[in-house]
Amino acid sequence: MAEYAVYKGDQFIDLGTADYLANKLGVSVETIRFRSTPTYKKRVTDDALITVRIEDD
Repeated sequence: MAEYAVYKGDQFIDLGTADYLANKLGVSVETIRFRSTPTYKKRVTDDALITVRIEDD
């Protein structure tokens, strides 16, 4: 299962599965996944909450 790292600007917030992070941040799993896409990153400012997908080996 893929994990995601959450950042606000350059500040690390947390690391975990999409389910874990969605529950912690009060958003949907789809929101966590969307925040890791290039489309989302083009739309937001540098201090927005973004996620980075950590690939499975």
